Parts: sequence; C-alpha cells; structure tokens
Amino acid sequence: MDTRRTVFAQLMDFLPAAEFRKCVTRYRGEHKVKRFSCWDQFLCLAFAQLTYRESLRDIETCLRVMRERLYHMGFRATPARNTLANANKVRDWRIFADFAHVLIAQARTLYAHEAFGVELEQTVYALDASTIDLCLALFPWAKFRKHKGAVKLHTLLDLRGNLPSFLVITTGKVHDVNILDQLVPEVGAFYIMDRGYVDFARLYALHQARAFYVTRAKSNFDYRRLYSLSVDKSTGVQCDQVIVLNSFYPRKSYPDKLRRIRYVDPVTGKRLVFLTNNFSLPAHMIAQLYRCRWQVELFFKWLKQHLRIKKFYGNSENAVKTQLWVAIAVYVLVALVKKQLALEASPYTILQILSVTLFEKTPILQALSGADYQTSEQDLSNQLTLFN
Repeated sequence: MDTRRTVFAQLMDFLPAAEFRKCVTRYRGEHKVKRFSCWDQFLCLAFAQLTYRESLRDIETCLRVMRERLYHMGFRATPARNTLANANKVRDWRIFADFAHVLIAQARTLYAHEAFGVELEQTVYALDASTIDLCLALFPWAKFRKHKGAVKLHTLLDLRGNLPSFLVITTGKVHDVNILDQLVPEVGAFYIMDRGYVDFARLYALHQARAFYVTRAKSNFDYRRLYSLSVDKSTGVQCDQVIVLNSFYPRKSYPDKLRRIRYVDPVTGKRLVFLTNNFSLPAHMIAQLYRCRWQVELFFKWLKQHLRIKKFYGNSENAVKTQLWVAIAVYVLVALVKKQLALEASPYTILQILSVTLFEKTPILQALSGADYQTSEQDLSNQLTLFN
C-alpha cells in the first residue's frame, strides 16, 4: 500500500486546524450540518484558488475524478456543486475572515525582521483600496454607480513581508477615507497613504494616537509657512517646511504643525509634495517611505493576476466575501510555506508548481525546490515580485 501523502495534504498541514475549529464554533458554522463541514468547504475553495478553477461545476468535476484520494487529502465528504453553493451562501463569511487573520498573525511574526527598502526600526504600513467590478444585475447588493456594481478591498499592508495586517471588504460606494475610522493606530508606526486619504480631522486622530503618517498634498492645499529647514537638493528634496493650515475649518480640524516637503523625482522629473507629522526623519527618507507605498499596488495586482477574485462562484454577498477571504488565506499560506521551508522561488512560481502537483505523492519540499527557477523568472518580466 502506498502510504505517501499528496502535496495538497502536506500543504494543508501548515494550517492550524485547531484555530479553524475555534472560528467555526465562534459563529456556529456547523449548526445542523451532517456531512459537508466548514473545513471541507475551505478545502474546496482553497483547491479552487490553487488550481484556477472557473466555476462550481469545475471544482466538483476535478475533485470527483480523484474521489479515491479525497479522504487522504483531508476531505470527509465528496463535494457536490449544490452543496458547496449553499455552504457559500449561508455559512458566515466571518469564519474564514477570522481564520485568515490567524494566518496573518503567524506570517507577520515570521516576517517581522524583513527589509523593505528603508532602514527603519518602526513598523511601516501602506494603506490603499482596490475596486473589483461586478455586474449590478447579478450582484444587486454591491451598488457602486447607477448601472455598475463593485466591491472594494481596503487593505493596510505591512511592508515587512507585504502582508495585509488589516483588511475590510465593502461595497464600491464606501469612500476610501472612511476606513481611517476603523483603524486602531499603532504607536510609533508609519502609515503611508495617497492623497485620497487626506482628511485633516482623521489625520489629527492619527497624530494624537502618536502614530506617524506620510501622504501627498492636494492641489488646492492652503497653508502658511512658519519656517524652513535646510535641505540637500542633490537628494531631490527642493524644500522642507514647517507649516500650519490656513483655512478656517481645516485648521480647526488640525490645529497642530505639519511638515511639508517638496520633492522632484530625479528619474522621472515628477514634482511631489508630501505632508507628514514626523519632524525627525531626513526629508529624503520621507520621500523613500512614500515610494514604498507602491508595494500595496503590487499586492492588489498580484492578487488579481494569480488568484480567483475577479470571477465569483456565487452571487450573494456572503459567497463573495467568503471567496475573497479564502483567497487572502491562500496568499498568506504561500507566504508561510515560502518562509518555513526557506524557499528561494517566488510566490508566482510556488503557485504554478502547486497547481500541477497537488495530487502528486511527493514530499512538498522536493516538489517546490527540486528545480532551477532562475531562467523562468527572468523570462517573466511582467510578473510581480513580492516577499523579497
């Protein structure tokens, strides 16, 4: 008898099953459930993410053809399309959200000392949102515009490891800046945001919480200069000023001083104006911090390119959120596997290998590290690099 385990089963060993059961119990996810458990549901959706399945029928067909191996892969029930569809519709999406946060906490511990391009001891976060378009006729709950539906993925990305430390899924009508109300600021941390998040009352709340922010000034920004600091123009910094707001209501919302830095990118020649409440870091380092904000854009692009988050297996709000949270969990799982197995392959390469080896009975370390990826990575010039 062949007692070797499939790559899929070995991959699932990296997940804390006990923590998943706690999440299920918290929301009574298996109340009156007889056969198809929440764990079976998670395995089906994780399998779909890893193998790029297009539909529920696609998932059912691929798993049923391997019926004899399902038990050894962790499944306790053979998935049927209608059963999976109903589970996605009625089982609380918060089960999978909480479990994804458990994985994120584990991964952030492993990546706590990763470099991200700026030598800084404090934690640095990049905040942004990405819109996923939906058909309003099929998703009437996801109202965005008159004839268009959408959901937004609001993400606070920890730049040490490119891991989402805070994530909220809303309809497209929710403005990005409203998410600042839900943040719990971390003392001493840096929050990097684009100018869509410039709301002086909310920025002042961050300031009072003793957190730092770096953002860009809007074109109609009205201020009064108090004094200027010396700058080295060879770094691209043109001026470094201490200012206060000039208009009545903005100054009422933010009565304290701000730091305004005008910077010209030496490569593109683009002129940028930064605002921050940090007065200790050199001006050129503030510019470097804002440049790191691009990592959150790469995070969204990577998810949309390599995971199933643009086409959904169900039309209900619960089904959409369940699929999105399982996709996040798979993303973090790849990060955990890469770190714990000390793999040099990129996340893209790991996903590609897993997609064709899940049913193989090969040691997972051998499957993921048994080939030379250098040539293939150079050929994929349009692929994104994360987890450096």
